[in-house]
Amino acid sequence: MFASIVLQCGQVLTVMLLAPLLHGFITTVEERVQRGQGPSIFQPYRDLWKLFNKSLMVPESATWLFFWAPIVAFTAMLIVPMLIPVLTNFPLPLSDMGDILGGGLILTLGSFFILLAGLDTGQPFGGLGSSRAVMLGILAEPTLILVFVGITFLDHSMLPFVANHLLAQNPVAYWSPAHIFLILAFFILLTVETDRLPIHSTIPYEIYMIDEARILEYSGPLLALLKWASWMKQFILYTIFLNVFLFPWGLSTDGSFPSVLLALLIILAKYGCIGLLMVGVDTMQSRLRFYRYQEPLALSFLFAVLAIVADQL
Repeated sequence: MFASIVLQCGQVLTVMLLAPLLHGFITTVEERVQRGQGPSIFQPYRDLWKLFNKSLMVPESATWLFFWAPIVAFTAMLIVPMLIPVLTNFPLPLSDMGDILGGGLILTLGSFFILLAGLDTGQPFGGLGSSRAVMLGILAEPTLILVFVGITFLDHSMLPFVANHLLAQNPVAYWSPAHIFLILAFFILLTVETDRLPIHSTIPYEIYMIDEARILEYSGPLLALLKWASWMKQFILYTIFLNVFLFPWGLSTDGSFPSVLLALLIILAKYGCIGLLMVGVDTMQSRLRFYRYQEPLALSFLFAVLAIVADQL
């Protein structure tokens, strides 16, 4: 029992500590691909240290939502790793707190509070970013639910560990049309949820800003929590995509120290590959105007529907 609790804590710490590294790796590689020098892959850790040591500036119009949104978002990202296979392919003591839909709802809860925080101070850019995020969510969230429903139909269970076992041990299920459509639908959703859609940009201009606009009023430790939560969300979504959908192998099967250490090494390799893939997708795509957001999201929705139809035929 004690070993299982240690593994549970290890899953949470893995997400906390490696999420900034993954973000730094993607940012650095993207800059190098575009022939820039780019920051070090460890720059996100330096940014967090700097922000946690800065003073906090609070707008006069801010309410309690402004203070609680970063805390709720960060806490939500600490809960989800308990419910999904990060290091092990078997459930740990607190994994029965929720299923795959429950994990999706917790992720959405964190995003919802950040959305409210963008509106809270009355700052125009915050309202702009929140309104744009809501428009994206109108298509993205139903599609995400359909993807989770599709994998539930495929493995007849709502637990991500069951899906992991089925796809890892059953080649027929892994290469089925339903599963292929789910991978395609989820991959498009990843570009939306991790700011890799062609309408996203990290440039701090109001014409491009979506997620950056919602946290424009934040500074110091609260901004650090928001950025860390965003990087953890990216890591969690990649974890679900890799360990449940795309590559369900390489996790610890018995919880022993050597197998967990091997799982960590495989994690670095898998996440490096998905990071390179995302860099390629983000670099090759031409920038689109915001109103074109419905095209890739509609395609993702179509893939999710096709997956459910293919599973029922």
